[in-house]
Amino acid sequence: MATTAKIAKDLKLDKERRAKTPILQCRHRNRCWRCGRPRAFLRKFGVCRLCFRQLALNGEIPGVTKASW
Repeated sequence: MATTAKIAKDLKLDKERRAKTPILQCRHRNRCWRCGRPRAFLRKFGVCRLCFRQLALNGEIPGVTKASW
């Protein structure tokens, strides 16, 4: 049978453990800076695939050309 001192000690340790670890409310989601789209995000350029295509076709992203083979 557990004594009241042991129960109090366990409660104190449990409270300390909870205080240490931060509780995450939500995960970070990468979003396109132009349209805010959360999916198909290209990290290197910071835009989604649709905006990337548009910027590349307009020549606004240096070094990117349309591939043909």
